[in-house]
Amino acid sequence: MFVEIGNLLGTFNIADFIPWLGWVNFVNGFDKRMEKFFLEIDVFLDIVIQQHRMGHKKKDNHNNDTHIDLVDILLQIEKDKSFGISLWNDNIKAILLDMFGAGTDPTSILLEWTMAEILKHPEVMKEIQEEIKGVTRGKENIAYVDIKQMHYLNAVIKETLRLHPPLPLLIPRKLTENVNIQGFDVLANTIVIINAWAIGRDPVSWDEPEKFKPERFLNDVIPFGIGRRGCPGAQFAFGIVQLVIANLLHKFDWSLPWGLSGEDLDMTEATGLSSHLNSYLQVLVTLKNFNGPPTSSTKIDFFFFLRYL
Repeated sequence: MFVEIGNLLGTFNIADFIPWLGWVNFVNGFDKRMEKFFLEIDVFLDIVIQQHRMGHKKKDNHNNDTHIDLVDILLQIEKDKSFGISLWNDNIKAILLDMFGAGTDPTSILLEWTMAEILKHPEVMKEIQEEIKGVTRGKENIAYVDIKQMHYLNAVIKETLRLHPPLPLLIPRKLTENVNIQGFDVLANTIVIINAWAIGRDPVSWDEPEKFKPERFLNDVIPFGIGRRGCPGAQFAFGIVQLVIANLLHKFDWSLPWGLSGEDLDMTEATGLSSHLNSYLQVLVTLKNFNGPPTSSTKIDFFFFLRYL
């Protein structure tokens, strides 16, 4: 469903630019496709919420204090008015859609691009693995507390975000009042689209902008949007990606199959709302044996490998 919403949001909608031609969306099937998706996601979220409501009733009847999740917490807020927040069923569905939509696709995109850049630059992989080795000191598993000491890994992920932002055009903004930006008058109600991809590759702001240079972020440069319009889940997603990449490079050796080098790797970006790799990332993965020689190598699709883990 999230793949479909990404495709729909990335599709050219003529009604956004020429409103009186909105009827074209009925003819070309875009409206029907939107309605079908809305019904699917709406029914799915209704089922999830209803299942949790039934679970709440069972817990109330049997005083069963079981594990709770995000939906349970939202239902508690809906029920308990002392929080000062009024939630209804549609509010809960909207929050869930935002949380899972923004929390899964961009994170998986960042994981894929980071691994692609690491495979494209073997010297970067070696540097990260040396850093991991120094931090872990023989430990087989990496904890989140270890991640804070991995400054080069942090720089690699930031450099990946600079070159490959998961949402190249960010979320469109709508001005609430007339403003003047660098001599340009922009009227209220104007929809503004910010090109994060272009900002990250601007030669005025970055030295050798097309080159992958993680060391540019070793001095805590702030390359991304901050403030009240910043992504509320950025730190969570960043921490997840750090932990996954660190463990993958710690427990496995990685290379490209068929004798390919980093220069052969296809880094073409797919079209759409989000910036995926245009082709699947095929990797050669070897499980490290901490007590002996490495095991045999296996060629596999990177995301299939993550799902397998």
